[in-house]
Amino acid sequence: MAREVALENVRNIGVMAHIDAGKTTTTERILFYTGRVHRPGDVDDGATQMDYMEQERERGITIQSAATTCTWRDHQINVIDTPGHVDFTAEVERSLRVLDGAVAVFCGVGGVEPQSETVWRQADRYEVPRIAFINKMDRLGADFAAAVQSMVDRLSANPVPLALPIGVEDTFKGAIDLLKMEARIEREDDLGATFETAMIPAEMAEEAELARAEMIEALAEVDEELMELFLEEKEPTIEQVTAAIRRATLAGEIVPVFCGSALKNKGVQKLLDGIVDYLPSPLDRPAITGSGRDGGEEQTREPGDDEPFSALAFKILADPFAGRLAFLRVYSGKLDAGKTVLNVNTGKRERINRLLRMHADKREDLKEARAGDIVAAVGFKEIRTGDTLTVQEHPLLLEAMDFAEPVIYMAIEPKTKADQDKLGDALQSMADEDPSFQVRLDPDSGQTVIWGMGELHLEIMVDRLQREHRVAANVGRPQVAYRETVTTEVRQRGHFERDLAGKTNFAEVELTLAPGDYGTGNTFVNELTKDVIPAEFVPFIENSAKQACETGVLAGYPLVDVSIRLTGGKFEEGESTEMGFRNAAVGALWDGAKSAKPVLLEPVMAVEISVPAEFLGDVTGHLNSRRGRVMGMEQRKSDQIVQAVVPLVEMFGYATQLRSLTQGRGVFSMQLSRYEKVPEKIAVEIMRLHAGA
Repeated sequence: MAREVALENVRNIGVMAHIDAGKTTTTERILFYTGRVHRPGDVDDGATQMDYMEQERERGITIQSAATTCTWRDHQINVIDTPGHVDFTAEVERSLRVLDGAVAVFCGVGGVEPQSETVWRQADRYEVPRIAFINKMDRLGADFAAAVQSMVDRLSANPVPLALPIGVEDTFKGAIDLLKMEARIEREDDLGATFETAMIPAEMAEEAELARAEMIEALAEVDEELMELFLEEKEPTIEQVTAAIRRATLAGEIVPVFCGSALKNKGVQKLLDGIVDYLPSPLDRPAITGSGRDGGEEQTREPGDDEPFSALAFKILADPFAGRLAFLRVYSGKLDAGKTVLNVNTGKRERINRLLRMHADKREDLKEARAGDIVAAVGFKEIRTGDTLTVQEHPLLLEAMDFAEPVIYMAIEPKTKADQDKLGDALQSMADEDPSFQVRLDPDSGQTVIWGMGELHLEIMVDRLQREHRVAANVGRPQVAYRETVTTEVRQRGHFERDLAGKTNFAEVELTLAPGDYGTGNTFVNELTKDVIPAEFVPFIENSAKQACETGVLAGYPLVDVSIRLTGGKFEEGESTEMGFRNAAVGALWDGAKSAKPVLLEPVMAVEISVPAEFLGDVTGHLNSRRGRVMGMEQRKSDQIVQAVVPLVEMFGYATQLRSLTQGRGVFSMQLSRYEKVPEKIAVEIMRLHAGA
């Protein structure tokens, strides 16, 4: 089976939001109204199509992004439903990397919430045009205007409402279409599949006229064609307004806003119209650019079938029946099942045994994949997230995908000898699937250590290890991933001289270490102005110095944000060797770091807590006892919203304590803010424990 629609009628979109905003419910309604399923699934019942993992259905959350394809108004829509929990943000990251547009779902009560901000910034980074859906308008406390304003205040977005809710909370029954100026009421007896149009309620006529005028004015500010009509005081046609909205959305100038209640089957069909009318096709997105495999001249590929084939593997999935599935976004050209492609990253040729169109965990075979398609491929012997696939004759290396470093870890060991043989393979398989999940061997203890983005992330991975891979394991307590850095500039000389197998290995290296800017990583600059050290040895010095930063000098945690400058050294003809310069660089780095007033750093989380006002004092007092700093407070309906920063180590078990403090009525979310210096008293204790380990 091949794609049946033209490329301009393809939409590759993601559904993204904060946890519990209703992403999966919205996606389920999209599948229902497009005829992809006969009845929409319910998150609370654990019966959704897109959340198919056991852990997802048990917990009512999305853990893995899931792909599907549906059709609306003769357009093919490839949908990826992404997680909302911060621990699984890597799933959002890699989805947005390959998508052309996105639907941001916001809760009508909470508006923009912390993880909403995170995914919005991710979409900003990839310049993904998006539309917004204010969901849960039937909920107690829903406020459409406040939710739209929160997009301005917290996202610096330019939201333009295209609809107004009719009623609110338990009186919510539909929406006013501000383009057609008519009311739209979905029928309840067929789950909103059909609807009635009616005149705008008399009590809302003035409000609707004002909202439409504001919509036209907002569009005129960013669209020249509409501005001309606006200045000439001409009333634009629906077609002219629709075209202006599309142009402004594709340019990132505005965010069209819809409203509804996915659970109550209201507003989703209008959202589907918005996806087709305003979000881009692959032809509306810039041509992809990449380099030759060896960093050669930049090349461009247009999104057409007649271009050389190129695709990006954005997700790897271990399938118990098909083996390793690689999800591909095809950017140019065609790929036939059974053909061979080049993995540009590894330089190896791979045969594609099967091409599949995915519907969550179900699939159908395809004969070919064309430009703009999102498909899964089977047959790879070696492939990783972010690898580029092309035809052999026209290699093109696309930009790599970057993921946040994990902030928490725990030791893991097999329960039995039988489990020991399976543990390594199972962990490696899960690490291949999830770039934010890492497996390392502790060089001091010899233990296997797993790293993740949070307690829930590691808990889910251990659960999957036992259920999917049938490996029983014992795990230690979660530990915080501390880091180290230097606080002052130091110049340090490293000397190495040793006879091995009758050959002298000599080198001297002088490094200047200094604090770098936060988040810049470890940088290296060669400042030698003359041939003090031959140029061919400099890369060995750089690599060895950076590798030495992987183990710090206080408690063995990685050294970060260190500026390393090569400022001197000594070379002896016939005696200086690669090994000599490597060892001299390591010695200079470690000795210099010890002298540069090193400090321990800890991950500090941005925490947002929603609590009833009567518990505010208890909650803020408790935060202070956990070394938290309250950064701000605001009232949202009847609740108080507390914004704070708290060290991650102090947040272990916080959910249970917050429930206890608030009689089960408080909720919180958190995400990594930055790394900060550990207080000296606590740092001494951490170093003491490390020394005794």
